Amino acid sequence: MQAALFLLRKGAASLRPPVSAAAATTRPGLCLRASAASPPAAHFSTSPARPARNQILSPIRNPDSFTTHLALSSSSRTPLLTLWTASWCPTCHTTVLPLLSDLVASGVGEAHGGVALAAVEMDAPDLMGSASSSYENLALTYMITTVPTLLSFDAGEAQVVSKVTDARKLADRRFLEQWIINEAKRQGSRGGGGGGGAGGVGASTAIFGGLFGHG
Repeated sequence: MQAALFLLRKGAASLRPPVSAAAATTRPGLCLRASAASPPAAHFSTSPARPARNQILSPIRNPDSFTTHLALSSSSRTPLLTLWTASWCPTCHTTVLPLLSDLVASGVGEAHGGVALAAVEMDAPDLMGSASSSYENLALTYMITTVPTLLSFDAGEAQVVSKVTDARKLADRRFLEQWIINEAKRQGSRGGGGGGGAGGVGASTAIFGGLFGHG
């Protein structure tokens, strides 16, 4: 009896179809799980960084606006170009400021880091005040002896070496274009703008003193 049962079991096992090795390794479920676990491909941007944009700031008419513009310039490492003007200076408003504004707005210096431009209205009431207030202190601090005067600030410091007071240079488009580029190159390095000494302090005092009656 036991021998008969053994033979029956052996016969049933021999009837099962064989499982091939290829079928065992190509189960659909395993393939799906493997592909789902694959990490996503990494993507890298190859587009160049956009150059900085120049800015034309609101005119400086009080000490607070001067301090604000200077602080923003320092924090962004963008040189601040200031044109010192007065209401009684027609050359400031009809020649020099429009020329500078056009150059800055057209993007001169952006390839080198960009600049910001602001006019300083020296005889504005809040700057002028009394005879011994902010107007004199601000002008004396930066040795502004005539208008128009072009003075750059970098990292909060006046770049006196490159200050422009020469009337002919202030009306020279090519000169101003190169001057702006030199100042843009500073980018918080103070003296790293590539020189550009331009006219020297007081170079046009006699010229503008004669034209406008102010020394």
